[in-house]
This record gives sequence, structure tokens and C-alpha cells, in this order.
Amino acid sequence: MKNIIDSRKLKELYLEFFKQKNHKVISNSSLIPEEDPTVLFTTAGMHPLVRYILGQHHPLGKRLANVQKCLRTDDIEEVGDNSHLTFFEMLGNWSLGDYWKEDAIKWSWEFLTDKRYLGIPKEKLYISVFAGDKDAPRDDESAKIWASLGVPKEKIFYFPKKDNWWGPAGDTGPCGPDTEMFYDTGKEPCGKDCKPGCSCGKYFEIWNDVFMQYSKTAEGKYELLKQKNVDTGMGVERTVVALQNKKSVYEIETFKPIVDKIKEIAKLGLHDDKRELSVRIIADHVRTSTFILAEEISPSNVDRGYILRRLVRRAIRHGKLIGIEQEFLDELVEIVIDIYGQEHPHLKSNEQFILSELKKEELKFRNTLAHGLKKFEESAKQVKKIDGKNAFLLFQSFGFPIEMTVELGKEAGIEVDEKGFDEEFKKHQQISRVGAEKKFKGGLSDASELTTKLHTATHLLNEAIRKVFKRRDIIQKGSNITPERLRFDFNFERKLTDAEIRKIEDLVNKQIKKCLEVVREEMTVEDAKRRDAQGVFEHKYAERVSVYSIGDFSIEICGGPHVKNTRELGKFKIIKEESVAAGIRRIKAIVE
Repeated sequence: MKNIIDSRKLKELYLEFFKQKNHKVISNSSLIPEEDPTVLFTTAGMHPLVRYILGQHHPLGKRLANVQKCLRTDDIEEVGDNSHLTFFEMLGNWSLGDYWKEDAIKWSWEFLTDKRYLGIPKEKLYISVFAGDKDAPRDDESAKIWASLGVPKEKIFYFPKKDNWWGPAGDTGPCGPDTEMFYDTGKEPCGKDCKPGCSCGKYFEIWNDVFMQYSKTAEGKYELLKQKNVDTGMGVERTVVALQNKKSVYEIETFKPIVDKIKEIAKLGLHDDKRELSVRIIADHVRTSTFILAEEISPSNVDRGYILRRLVRRAIRHGKLIGIEQEFLDELVEIVIDIYGQEHPHLKSNEQFILSELKKEELKFRNTLAHGLKKFEESAKQVKKIDGKNAFLLFQSFGFPIEMTVELGKEAGIEVDEKGFDEEFKKHQQISRVGAEKKFKGGLSDASELTTKLHTATHLLNEAIRKVFKRRDIIQKGSNITPERLRFDFNFERKLTDAEIRKIEDLVNKQIKKCLEVVREEMTVEDAKRRDAQGVFEHKYAERVSVYSIGDFSIEICGGPHVKNTRELGKFKIIKEESVAAGIRRIKAIVE
């Protein structure tokens, strides 16, 4: 097996391999899903393709591949083990109604084991397939394909739906069985039942082929889809761990410089295992925060800003646990940008924003911690024991880890109820997990009637703003659409007046009343630019794109759902206009 393949080389090999299999390479999309309002962040490589998985024709055809940056926080408590990360990169290849199980599996095996590519020894790989249940039969087809490639039967495991089934992310939608590939790390098994999927870390899941052949209905039935899709994913970091024979993702070249710098700042020995968990959590959270900030998102108490704030503050807390009292996050961010800046230019172009917002948040949180110390001192004067609820209050309101509270308690001669804290923390964890599942469910996007109307109305709003202010330099800076409302961010230096808001609203409604036809065309990005189509051009588009025209009023590159005529929209109404960052305004609107 090759042992010099790093992350960048892995990505190059992967894309070149699938180009040879007649796949078109699509762009690494934003962490903010542009076409899926059901999630806060891009949690999987399929997000940029939701419309095409549901049947819309993709401008580049039926075979696609890419590298996609992803973010998940639903299992944040697992971060710090050998493989779990909040931010990661995913390699993916898709068949949109083209090839099926045999090609997908054979190509997975070829890329993993062929010496021209990864050259992983075949004996190191284990396979899992769907065991079948009342909803769908056992996936013997995949198992037979694996066996035909030389995988011994004892290395093919049948697992239930919770392990080998993808989707639907919400209550309904496309879904199907998957087959997963695991790498044996060589660790001793944890027991006689140790097998792929075991939490002991002996096996790393490195690739997953999903066969979306069903659609779950509102009645809970699983119906066969007309268009069968293959959706595969390979985690870059996990695969590099296997290729380099490392023990954890924190040892590979995209993490080691960050980890080493943390240990240097904290004055830790290179092999200080007792504090390794905190070092890993800081490294993960700073890397993730850097990529979120690069999307021009600021820390806040809601939605994406809340996730960012939580990650930054958790990193600072763990910094204090390993003895870092000074500000230190900016030093780590610069390393992250140095590692990823060439592949992700927006990190460099937004470096000042990233560092400025991070510094503000770090100062704010350190002040909060100072208030927490005062609160602790007040409590220490009044009680001889800090119960679980108050220990958790210090954690939740002031960011005190239980270890810090216990340490302060010892200094003050006060007992801390650690068991009670654990009980309170578990309650909070359960509430948070349910919330995370809702926020990060990773769904195929909402194409309901209301969402479709609001998505189309956003095109009209975008152009209306430019026309009212007679400025072509006003562009979209963010968009989020749910069945309840649309949210549209754009660059503008001041608050809009009531009269300006009414002008924008009236201009949109004027176009609605004209009953303008909404037309979709496919063309190159250059042709779209020549037609003066709106688009977020700092993001890289594919060679061919979908362009929507609304009469002669609006033309925009987009892949979301649209009505066929503006008469379907009803009345457009702006309900709020506000600031979200320096030079960025936000409009919220509805259709009635």
C-alpha cells in the first residue's frame, strides 16, 4: 500500500479516477446550503445535488463527482476520539439514474485496492450490507457483487437499517440501503463480538455507497423510485489515516501543525496523553470555526451563529483546562488558513473578517468567564457544597467545565456534586441532541408549494433591490428559505427607510401581477454572465448551469424550485429589515 498519499493527493487521485469513468467534476460548494432550507450547514456531499437527486436534469449529465466540505455537530460529544470531526471533507461520486450497484461497488473496490490508486491491501478491508426488514429485502445483490470481487464471506456483514440504510432525512423522501467499506487498523479486537461498526476503533469506515431506490411516503410505506440514484461518500481525513497508518485523524498533515502549536502554547509535552482530549477538541473546533467564519457568519445566539459561538467558546474552555490563559485562537487560525488557503481561496480573502470576529468573541467570552468566577466566589461564601444544578449553571451560563469547578472547589474547601452535575448534563445533552437532529437532519430540500413560491419571490426581490437603488453592485450575500418566510442578505451600507422598503415591495408585486413566465435554460457560466445573470460568482460553478428568467425582469443562476408563472405567488410582503453584519442588510418576507 502507498504510504505517502496525503489529503491533497487523495483528492487529486479520486477526481482523476472518476473522470476516467466519464464523470464530470462539480464544484466544492459553500458550507451554507443554497438550495436546502432544511439545514443550517452542508452536512453531506449530496446537498448541492438535491434537485437532481429528485429528478431534475443536471447541466453536466448523469455522472458527477466532487470534493465537498461538510459540517456536522450532532455528535459533537464524540469529537476528540480517533475519527469524529465537526468539519470534514467528503469525496463523492453520483449516478443520477445511470449506473447502479455493480459499477458503483466495482469502482469503489478498484479505487481502494488498485496500486495505481490507493493500493490498500485487500485483506485490510471489511464490508457491511443491509440485512433487510419488513420495508425492504436483504441486499444479497450487493453481497454477491462483493463476493465476486474476492471478498471472503466472513468479511461481509449484514447489518440492520440503523447501520446500513440512508434516509430519508425527514419524514418522507428518497432513501435506500447502503454498503459500507471498513479499514482494519490492526488493533486487537475488543472482544469476541468485535466487528465493523464497533466503537472500539479497530475498524474505520472509509467509504459508503448509498443506493437510493425507494421513497418513503407520508403513510410510512417504501415505494420504488422511478429514477434510481447512487450517492457515495468517502471521508478524506479518515481515509488518509488508513493510508498513512496513523492512529487518529489528529496525526495527519492537515491537523498535526495545529495540534503541535496548541501543545507549544500550553507548554505541554508532545506525549501528554492526559490532556490530549482537550488538545484535539481545540484543534477540531478552531478548524471548523475558521471555515464557518470564512462564510462571513458572525458568532450569535441563533442558528449558524450559535453553532459558531458554541465551538469557539468550547475551544477556549478546553484551552483553560490545559493551562492557556492568554488569547491564542488567532495563532491557530493562521495555521488553518496556511494549510487550506490554496484549495479554499475564500479563507485568505476573508482572513481579516475571520480574525476580527474571533478576537471579539474571545474577549467577550473571557469577560463572561470572569463574571463566572465572581458567581462562584459568591456561592462559595454561602454554601459548603455546590450541588449538581448550580455546577451545571456555572457550566451553561459561564462556560465552566466541571473540572474547573471541582478544582476551584478544592481550593475553597467546598465539595462539588459531580454526580448531580452529570445527571443535569445528560438531561441537557438529550435536549441538545434532539435539537441538533432537527437543525442538522441533512434532508433533501423542502420543495413544498410555499417554499417554491418564496424561492421564486427571492429572485424578484434580488432584482427589485438593485433597480430601486439603481446599483448593479448590490449582490446576494446569503439566503435561507422555509415554508414560513424567505430571508435574503445583501450588501448595503445603511438601514433602509420605510419608503424604500415600500418601493421594493411594490416593484415585486408589480411583477407578480404581470403574470410573468418563469423559464429555465441550461448554458455555460460565460453565457450566463453575458446575459447579465445574477450569481454568487465568488463560488465556483460547474461548466454548465441552470439559469432562470422571470420575464424580462430577472435572470439568475439557480438550482432551486420555482413556480412556472408569477401569478402563482400571491401578494409579496416584507416583514422585517435589519443589519446582520457591517455592510450587510437582511430582508425577511412572506407571500400571502
